[in-house]
Amino acid sequence: MSATIYNSQDTAYKTPFGALRAGEHVSFTITVPVEFGCKTPYLIIRHGEQPPAMIPMRKRGSGRNGVDVFSFSFPLTEVGLYFYYFDLYTDYRKLYAGKLGEAYVSTGDGPCWQLTVYDRNFETPRHLRGGVLYQIFPDRFYESKPHETLFFPDRVYRDEKWHRPYFWPNEQHEGYLNLDYFGGDLNGIREKLPYLVEMGVTCVYLNPIFEAHANHRYNTADYRKVDPVLGTNEDFAALCKAAKEVGIDIILDGVFSHTGSDSVYFNKKGRYPSVGAWQSPDSPYRSWYDFSPHFQSGYRCWWGFETLPEVNESDRSYRDFICGEGGVIDYWLGLGAAGFRLDVADELPDGFIEEIRRAVKRNGPEKFLLGEVWEDATTKWSYGKRRTYLLGKGLDAVMNYPFKEAVLNFMRGGDARDAAGAIMQICENYPAPALHVLMNFMSTHDTVRAITALAGDSCEGRDRYWQSEHFLTHEQYERGIQLLILAYVMIFTLPGIPSVYYGDEIAMQGYKDPFNRAYFDWNSGEGRVRPVLQELAQLRKRCAAFVDGSLFISSAEGGVLCYARRTDVSVASICINRSEQEAHVVMFGREVVVPPMSYRIATKP
Repeated sequence: MSATIYNSQDTAYKTPFGALRAGEHVSFTITVPVEFGCKTPYLIIRHGEQPPAMIPMRKRGSGRNGVDVFSFSFPLTEVGLYFYYFDLYTDYRKLYAGKLGEAYVSTGDGPCWQLTVYDRNFETPRHLRGGVLYQIFPDRFYESKPHETLFFPDRVYRDEKWHRPYFWPNEQHEGYLNLDYFGGDLNGIREKLPYLVEMGVTCVYLNPIFEAHANHRYNTADYRKVDPVLGTNEDFAALCKAAKEVGIDIILDGVFSHTGSDSVYFNKKGRYPSVGAWQSPDSPYRSWYDFSPHFQSGYRCWWGFETLPEVNESDRSYRDFICGEGGVIDYWLGLGAAGFRLDVADELPDGFIEEIRRAVKRNGPEKFLLGEVWEDATTKWSYGKRRTYLLGKGLDAVMNYPFKEAVLNFMRGGDARDAAGAIMQICENYPAPALHVLMNFMSTHDTVRAITALAGDSCEGRDRYWQSEHFLTHEQYERGIQLLILAYVMIFTLPGIPSVYYGDEIAMQGYKDPFNRAYFDWNSGEGRVRPVLQELAQLRKRCAAFVDGSLFISSAEGGVLCYARRTDVSVASICINRSEQEAHVVMFGREVVVPPMSYRIATKP
């Protein structure tokens, strides 16, 4: 059937669009063909896992354009996820959720629409909207001066910056597992602030900076001390101060689900003078960890890694250490940090995340709390329950992996309609305060570099020797540059905050960790991507539609995707042509030709 009966993404059928604040009214309208003979259709809606309610819809009109119009409006006061469909009660016909929110008729079962209701007081930092985020892996960005000593004898210094990072399994044999350091430091980042300003960056997310005995620093050794290779706590405060003076916030990585076994708290190697949990049941940190002979290593580990003992996040002394007055969060925000990104947020209890939020926000409502979540954060299940961290009392926002995957699949030949559907589903499910501060990206320290993912051969099933030796051919690289630009145009123009992983602006290549963590090539001659990103950053500052404008799909077919961002005062129209043919599209009433592998953006005013 071609006529639309209902579409959750069209305000002619559902208002308002997307998620609701608790207590807000929602209105549903369906237009049923007269020949169906529908007398009283029902809205079937359930809250979470509760039994569904059956709500009769009221007839508002009949016969016009051959349809009967039914509607119903009511407030939803309880926070959570609601799932609904429509039962027409004629010949067993029901309406279920199809692509891009449009209903389809079925006499069997089908997928429900989702309606997210979030805390009525949920707000996120408004100053971040319209900005640009830049992610830095600290050891690999810029070294302010050569590091003649690395402070610990088990670290290996890499003075030849163009060399690839050591990788498994060869560093296993040579004892260099994540112990090679290229010397990037906080003062180096401070020296490069003018570069970041030129890029249009307004916020920097740093991978972990706390003392830890691996170059990635996800095995925290001391939560209250900067790793000495990076500098001092005073260097961090100086970086935050200098960055703030040029309009840049600094966000830290908070790794609160596990520590290092080689740490002040666990102290398995006896490196520290403290009495660690490994050493004695009388250690003040003993209750932070779970010891049992049932665990292979004698204690619970993060994903089985003995070097990463997992923390008991429900332990009161641990929570107070992180979230209490004068705790870890207060300390670093007091030195100038603008917020935290929570590593593996899925593995932190919702109650702990809410406590972290309270600690962050008591330092100011503009402080930011971002979470690492790889799926739709509203529908995420983990540890036997649906997570609530994006409903207003937990995270401000999440890393937007669904957008990344949608853009990547589209650029690699997927259909525009599939990309539009994946993107609009996130826009429909997420609370607006979170949607407009999502971290949108094409690369991170955990993923294959963007240009490699876009144009290179897949590394799935390939070992690290293969990954270390494979780079894009000339033809792949040239096509990759085009795809990289198109991908970042989308990332910069969709709802949320675009994030550039250091080096993507010069098209750095790399497969999985550690090859996606090479030292920044400051001698790169690649100059085609960075100017585009700078121009897009300036466009975001000029056009209010990119701050918190609603997203509308204009057309999506094959390799051409067109969409618009709209506010009451500004509109932006975007067309992405990933195909090999010209695309003829209409922007603001005028026909525009978009060349193959290119894009067009038009704005008003």
